[in-house]
Amino acid sequence: MNSADRKVAVITGAAHGIGAGLVTGYRRLGYGVVATACGIEAYQDSDMVTVEGDLADPDTAVRVVKAGLGRFGRIDALVNTVGTSTAKPFTEYTPAEQAAVTNVDLKGFFRITQLAVEQMLKQGSGHVVQITSGMVDQGSWGTASVPASVTRGGLQSATKALAIEYASKGIRSNAVTLGAMRNPVRPEVYNETLAAMHPLGCLGEIEDIVNAVLYLESAPFVTGAVLHVDGGHNAGH
Repeated sequence: MNSADRKVAVITGAAHGIGAGLVTGYRRLGYGVVATACGIEAYQDSDMVTVEGDLADPDTAVRVVKAGLGRFGRIDALVNTVGTSTAKPFTEYTPAEQAAVTNVDLKGFFRITQLAVEQMLKQGSGHVVQITSGMVDQGSWGTASVPASVTRGGLQSATKALAIEYASKGIRSNAVTLGAMRNPVRPEVYNETLAAMHPLGCLGEIEDIVNAVLYLESAPFVTGAVLHVDGGHNAGH
């Protein structure tokens, strides 16, 4: 493939978990990848470049897009995986905690998406994907999720708004919403309870999310979609 025709994906939250899985997935597709996260190790080869930084700082978004254009000359996909979540009663959130959630989930999305879409408009095509939470559409008794619902719900609405605004410009926008995922950092004692939240009775795996995003990447007639990868959680209990 001519290097000028090679597609390029920007992945946020790429240091570990879903973001790291997406880096691997897009590289399997032959994409060049720009990976960004707080604390990500500096790395560059013919297929990938990393940019360390906090996307709550708009300057990080500028550096990410500049690095991608400097290394590859284009941006074809942006996957926003950055998000934060702390399960506690709504009334116990402090103003500082509320601001932290908003900074990570919304400010971290806003500027980098603006810059990526600006470049996609110049190219005449592109694809933006948000990773959100199943709690937005189907809460669970005993699970506190108001701050995440405010921010991730905003992202799901923005996903559809972007899809409509830029459909005639060749830019698609979709979302993948998650159920409870297997997390090696989380104590295993919680896994059985979390798995029981899903009608399928099991936890999701990172590869489930990667497969969903890559499906959307290969589906040119799909835009404005919210794809539930949640073991049936959104369908009810």
